[in-house]
Amino acid sequence: MVYQDPKLLLFSLSSNRELAERVSQITGVRLGKVTSKQFADGEIYVDIEQSVRDHDVYIIQSTNFPVNDHLWELLIMIDACKRASAHTVNIVIPYFGYARQDRTANPREPITAKLVANMLVKAGINRILTLDLHAVQVQGFFDVPADNLFTVPLFADYYKENGLGGNDTVIVAPKNSGIKRARALAEHLGSGLAIVDYNGEDERNRENGYLIGSVEGKKTIVIDDILTTGATFTNAAAVLTKNNAAEIYVCASHGLFLPGAAERLNASPIKEVLVTDSVDSINQKPDNVKFITCSSLLADAIIRIHEGRPVSPLFDYDKVQD
Repeated sequence: MVYQDPKLLLFSLSSNRELAERVSQITGVRLGKVTSKQFADGEIYVDIEQSVRDHDVYIIQSTNFPVNDHLWELLIMIDACKRASAHTVNIVIPYFGYARQDRTANPREPITAKLVANMLVKAGINRILTLDLHAVQVQGFFDVPADNLFTVPLFADYYKENGLGGNDTVIVAPKNSGIKRARALAEHLGSGLAIVDYNGEDERNRENGYLIGSVEGKKTIVIDDILTTGATFTNAAAVLTKNNAAEIYVCASHGLFLPGAAERLNASPIKEVLVTDSVDSINQKPDNVKFITCSSLLADAIIRIHEGRPVSPLFDYDKVQD
């Protein structure tokens, strides 16, 4: 595919060049020429090496580790595009960092997700496209159009192709806050549903984990949005093993794989770890990790937005959202 509209420009910053190249290949839009570097004192410098005047610019940048470097690089790129007279500046953030700070849970806490949204809008963006926000209400923090795409259909297709689903499979939410995501995957696969819950209000008290539902003799798929340390998955796996699950698979939209996650997952009874390529983590991955790409989903959304066509056909499980 080669997209013919010369007004569409696609740029990649430094967080996930490989994903941007996949999106470029699918759309047929070459990645624009941009140089980004840091000075000795840590200041970030961005140089756009081609004209963006009167063009619709799409910038691909996840805000994973180092979160603040990637966020500031994106903000500086937005400012450069606005000062170079771009027609529109649209940002594609496959993984939106700070989304977990979406409310004031304790006294005097910030709502940092809103702060970041304000910064991006103030910098001059016209639209944001993202993937599986940690909390869907973050979409409303932006005072510009914001599209939040979902990865559940991607996982469902993968598991169907690999013979998982139906009555012999149970989809598991590793905590009660993830029930909607798990239910969506269960509906796609025609499978049962279970929840790992905890005694008391503190989910960090993991030894009190118990299961709501039955997994005895079943293949199980534990689904979450973010894989950071791997503790949520490994603790859920321990509960499932205690309840005689036959096999344990896990999947997450964003694989951050913080130090120690690989070792923790390798030592668990988990058979396979499945994540998308929304994040290009430099840390060690578990031996049983597999990746599926979200590039086609993002590419389709970019073209639809640019052509003024609805993005709603890509929201395949919004019926389960609040």
